[in-house]
Amino acid sequence: MAVAQQAHQTIVTLDLEGVLIPEIWIAVAETTGIPELRRTTRDEPDYDLLMRQRLAILDEHGLTMSAIEEVIATLRPLPGALDFLNALREISQVIILSDTFEQFGRPFMRQLGMPTLFCHRLIVENDRITDFELRQVDQKRHAVEAFKALNFRIIAAGDSYNDTAMLGAADAGFLFHAPDNVIKEFPQFRALNEFPQLLEAIQNNLGK
Repeated sequence: MAVAQQAHQTIVTLDLEGVLIPEIWIAVAETTGIPELRRTTRDEPDYDLLMRQRLAILDEHGLTMSAIEEVIATLRPLPGALDFLNALREISQVIILSDTFEQFGRPFMRQLGMPTLFCHRLIVENDRITDFELRQVDQKRHAVEAFKALNFRIIAAGDSYNDTAMLGAADAGFLFHAPDNVIKEFPQFRALNEFPQLLEAIQNNLGK
């Protein structure tokens, strides 16, 4: 007797900064007047190099963890992000895969209804950020591959260089709010800019 094939369950994996919330380091750069901190994963593909540069800048300017937390406290999710996330969670499991840090992401998780967040951790000593601890190198791609090994179908969306491995590993991947340089280098991923467009694209890929 033939056994009917079941459609895979779907998990949607989303980047955080630039997709659901503002870019934290850009906000810190604007508040502190330190333009070098505007550089993000939209500009630099090497995440380790980028973070080492950031730590050196923080040290040079004496910028503390509490000063950064004061900036984060002023930020809110991007317009439409919470409605999008709420609608998305009605139709699929959602996991945030981000190269941010627990200390940065936690306030936003409360504002977004506490979705699951996979990210990294900062090492803070006497209010000074001294180092960072990656949960796993290339963690976004590894997470997608692990979910697929558990027989989930993965739909992913992100905006930066560090999202492209995740998009490539997913069953369907979309660039969202991506800058022109990333869109140009990765034409294989459909580029979208509005939350209703992204929700529709995800809906169209559910259950395939």
